[in-house]
Amino acid sequence: MGRVINKVKDKYGGRRGLIDYSLLFIVLFLVGFGLVMLYSTSSYEASMNYGKSWYFLERQLIFTLLGLGLMAVVSMIPYTLWKRFSVVFYMISIGLVMMVIPFGVEVNGAKRWIKFPLIPMRLQPAEVAKIGVIVLCAMIIERLGRKRISTFFGFASTMAPALLAGVLLWKVTDNLSSAIIVVAIAFGMIFVASPEYLRYVAMVGAGAAAAFLLVRYVVNSADTQSLDFRGERILAWLDPQAYAGGKGYQTIQSLYAIGSGGIFGKGLGQSMQKLGFIPEAQNDMIFSIICEELGLFGAISIMLMFVLLLWRFMMIANSADDFYGAMLVVGVFCHIAVQVILNISVVTNAIPNTGVTLPFISYGGSSVFFLLSEIGIVLSVARGLGKEELDKINAD
Repeated sequence: MGRVINKVKDKYGGRRGLIDYSLLFIVLFLVGFGLVMLYSTSSYEASMNYGKSWYFLERQLIFTLLGLGLMAVVSMIPYTLWKRFSVVFYMISIGLVMMVIPFGVEVNGAKRWIKFPLIPMRLQPAEVAKIGVIVLCAMIIERLGRKRISTFFGFASTMAPALLAGVLLWKVTDNLSSAIIVVAIAFGMIFVASPEYLRYVAMVGAGAAAAFLLVRYVVNSADTQSLDFRGERILAWLDPQAYAGGKGYQTIQSLYAIGSGGIFGKGLGQSMQKLGFIPEAQNDMIFSIICEELGLFGAISIMLMFVLLLWRFMMIANSADDFYGAMLVVGVFCHIAVQVILNISVVTNAIPNTGVTLPFISYGGSSVFFLLSEIGIVLSVARGLGKEELDKINAD
């Protein structure tokens, strides 16, 4: 393996650099904390349904270890390799999404996974599509340059792959939240790359206005029975108590958990809401259990760790050797930032329920596996920096 990686380094211009231990420590802390909270959150349900309290922890640990191994390998591969094969990787990710149609596996009423024969794992193509969009959009932005990216052609050229992936994720897998994340990643990369910010701020404002009008339409709809489940989620978001027996139940229980935690929480493992009150709390709602067991102090602490992670990404992007490496890091930054914001907003009922996991913390093998591969890409970009650059980042 080492010889192969060295040959790739020689061919694609990579060079041995230093490991960014600060970034690595933050990621390992988040992953370790996630495993602890996953066991604390899921042990009761695992005991009731599977006969062993460590069922979810065991499965997550396997994917985490595989992900850490992949992260180590990816971090040693020169990131310029992704530019050369970005179109191929993107097309593979789109092909995996399309494979859900004939080979998809339904879990909890959603057909979003692929089960491979003879392999004891399920793959969620949405996670691969996010990486595919990052590597391809970074290549497009790098080729267009800062001036052309500000034109309509540049904007449309960069957004097209993300929109295609987003539409397929929405229609093929019925996963609107992942579609929104994919489009947001590309938009965020363009926003950072473009020297003109006002037009993109105006676009965000227009999007917010459209969302407001959509909410008003749902609220004023005369026939609420004709609304789909997303319309019901909007109504439950505005008035959870009115839908306490249905779409508002999970939100109400989540808010109970957050409110009962106080400042320092009830103590690790002492949550009451995880005892069957919050359905599958180890997934999207794990942040509410963090608030209940570790309190406001624990919740703020974990949010600060995510802030440190994003700050580290920003420092690496600013010091990257080339524009493409910087855009790769910006893409990973946008992915994790959007997902963290959406998850915490849902748990606190700031936005309607979207079914977005908390990176590195929530249960999900595909999620943690491919998130760690993205960290490997960032570490690869950081390896291109010399000791002086890394020392400067650490000093900042």
